[in-house]
Amino acid sequence: MSLRRGLLWTLLLALTVILTAAAATVMPHVIPTTLGVVSLSGVVLLWRTVSLRLKAENRTVWGLLNQFLAVRFVTWLGKRQRQKLEKDTLDIQKVQEETLLRRLHKNAHTLYGKQYNFSSIKDSEEFRRCHPVTVYDHYGELVQQVSAGEENVLVRGKPLILAMTSGTSGSSNMLLSTKDTSADFFSQGVCVCVDAMRKAFPSSVSLQRTLKLFYSPTVHHSEGGIPIGPNSSTPSSSKHLLYLYTTPAPAFQVLNERDALYLHLLFALKDRHVGTIESNFSSTVFYAFRALEEQWEELVEDVETGGLSRNLELHGGIRLALDKLLEPDPGRASELRAQFSEGFQGIALRLWPRLNLVLAVDSGSNQIYGELLRQHYCKGLPFYSPFYAATEGLIGINLWPLQESRHYLLCPRSMFCEFLPEESLDSEQCNTLLMHQVEEGKNYELVITNAAGLYRYRIGDIVKVVGFHNQCPVVEFLYRRGQMLSVRGEKVTEALFLGALKKAVAQWPGAKLVDYCCAESGVLGDSSGGAQPHYQVFLELKGVRNLTEEQRYKLDCCLQADSAVYKSFRIKGSIGPMRVQLVSQGAFEALKGHMMSTNITSNTFKMQRVIRRKEYADFLLGKTVS
Repeated sequence: MSLRRGLLWTLLLALTVILTAAAATVMPHVIPTTLGVVSLSGVVLLWRTVSLRLKAENRTVWGLLNQFLAVRFVTWLGKRQRQKLEKDTLDIQKVQEETLLRRLHKNAHTLYGKQYNFSSIKDSEEFRRCHPVTVYDHYGELVQQVSAGEENVLVRGKPLILAMTSGTSGSSNMLLSTKDTSADFFSQGVCVCVDAMRKAFPSSVSLQRTLKLFYSPTVHHSEGGIPIGPNSSTPSSSKHLLYLYTTPAPAFQVLNERDALYLHLLFALKDRHVGTIESNFSSTVFYAFRALEEQWEELVEDVETGGLSRNLELHGGIRLALDKLLEPDPGRASELRAQFSEGFQGIALRLWPRLNLVLAVDSGSNQIYGELLRQHYCKGLPFYSPFYAATEGLIGINLWPLQESRHYLLCPRSMFCEFLPEESLDSEQCNTLLMHQVEEGKNYELVITNAAGLYRYRIGDIVKVVGFHNQCPVVEFLYRRGQMLSVRGEKVTEALFLGALKKAVAQWPGAKLVDYCCAESGVLGDSSGGAQPHYQVFLELKGVRNLTEEQRYKLDCCLQADSAVYKSFRIKGSIGPMRVQLVSQGAFEALKGHMMSTNITSNTFKMQRVIRRKEYADFLLGKTVS
């Protein structure tokens, strides 16, 4: 066989594979007999059959080909990266040393590297002797120098972006994000999690498209010309990724989140075969379904007519581009109306019967949203919470998608990690432990050295070591240091309070928790009520309009039962009873909009469970209904 003929048959075989996959995706019950025949006539027939159906589904064979190649590449890379990870976890001390020294030597000739003599450091012990444990104030002036355009300050050259933190524990800080940060997240995070997902949910690695709930941020530039914004890139930055999503490229250019969400939902509703719902956080998925519940009639009308709502504030060019992608689909509209008329319990699987999973973080402050979704909108669907990450970079990955508990293996080549024992967090002595020195069952604050100019940096996360994968620690996120309630030094963590709140809600007939936050009475000042320091609790509930004073006091009793320290202060009278107030439906969604600055989007936003600013507490007081 000649080289040319061999190449032709190879391409023909590849095309047949793609078309077979396409047929399985859009025509699961109609597989042409030609699928088993690798012949030119068979492929032509299959091409015509599939192309007609794809046109109806607003897809192209070449789009499927791009998606197929992207999925195959990431799947191959995921297997390879997983093998590397397994090898790394067998000698964690060595890998961590290599990671640290690589970071230090790369930045040895920066202003900061020269100050701490990085070029002479030979191991982690020497590094810990000569460099202090740090917090953000240590870097503030240096970040300003970078922002002004200076190079080689904290990292070699310039960063890709000045990334804004979510501000969960207070004000939003500006950090550096580099090529290494992004590369680590993709290779050590995304690819490995795709491999774990493939093994746990084999049907998720298909040519079905994903409803990707992503909001393009408004990006500003510093005086030195560096982009300032959240540490996340738009899917439209890579045209090859767009084939994976139901949302077309022009919609990702819409900066108004309300309109962008409408478009995400509209194009997802048009696709019967959505395979995955994906977002950074489960809160984004929850609020998307809330919006769907409110706007479904308008959305279905657009599906039916092939039009685009005039309520959307779209730039003329974007509207024109989207109009070209819409065609009337009365059949699909009829299907949708029938499902919506039956209510919203389990609506996700009824709208998209071939949906495989929800891919979003549902641990930490997002835990309640994940639970709400599983109980209501996404009932019957598996959830995968893939990453433990922050603006500082990738921290851990979840290798156990099928487990209900959210445990994350620390990524040994992403960051150099140190650990401060929980019992010594307030001590002036910052004696840290390394990965190979931590103990199962103990709690620690993470101290990280990353690829973006942070060295021995306290990120404020408290984690519990729940076990080891080979030699590498597996952790569970517990709470943020800045998100503890403490009016008398009692230190009630987010996890502790949420546990008590769930027990109390279970004793309120018909009530379901939608959202909550707390404020220490001192934050509210004269409007707090009550002479003694106490907790002000704001609740959004579903199923009840009011609570009796006895029911409200149940929450105080539940926290006393779970916290001996809080109980002792209550018995002594040095902490007064909680004040529990119900807020109107949608109050927390409105608070979210109020809290987000121009540099924070829903992609990175996490609700503050302990409010530190009076304006936020006053905002909720204004939404109080009882």
